[in-house]
Amino acid sequence: MGSSECRLYPLGERALVLETGLGADLIGQRRVWWLAQRLREQGGGERLEEIVPGMNNLTLVFDPEVTDPTSLGLWLTELWRQGEELDYRPREREIPVHYGGEWGPDLEEAARHCGLTPAELVAGHSGGDYRVYFLGFQPGFAYLGGLAPALAVPRRREPRLKVPAGSVGIGGAQTGIYPAASPGGWQLIGRTDLTLFDPRRDEPSYLLPGDRVRFVPLGGSPC
Repeated sequence: MGSSECRLYPLGERALVLETGLGADLIGQRRVWWLAQRLREQGGGERLEEIVPGMNNLTLVFDPEVTDPTSLGLWLTELWRQGEELDYRPREREIPVHYGGEWGPDLEEAARHCGLTPAELVAGHSGGDYRVYFLGFQPGFAYLGGLAPALAVPRRREPRLKVPAGSVGIGGAQTGIYPAASPGGWQLIGRTDLTLFDPRRDEPSYLLPGDRVRFVPLGGSPC
């Protein structure tokens, strides 16, 4: 399947999925983000109930009484063929983080696993260039790509029953932020004071698929 091709299939009677066929790579993902952006710009919000970017796929939820799925599929395919991944303009998001101490109780253990000092792990983590691939697990939870392989840390053997909201963690080869308090098994290295999800805002999630993310260490972090 070439870069200009895609696969469409229904998801029940109210949704249509576009799959890139490019595998789990950044090129295909950027094309998905571009397409979601273009759909919103060209009136997709009026024809569609939801536009949901996923990992190298895009799901469109619609009302079959209002939108014909066949014409929707033709429109979607044509936009995909017109698109170039470099047309996508990512938003820049900074996440201020208190690293270590009470905010990041697993920082020292994670650093030892990586053969680093806590300060070196913080420098590596905050020096990364991350992208939001998709949201999941809980509202506003962003799965970020871009963690340096040298910072990968296994998940905890025994998950915590309650991880504080705003906690920044590493789980395997990914890093992420818990928008709300919940159980979790990622290694906690810091915490942010930002509210990552608020249903009262016009745009509830602070992070959206395609965003470019940078972690900024706050002064006084005991690392």
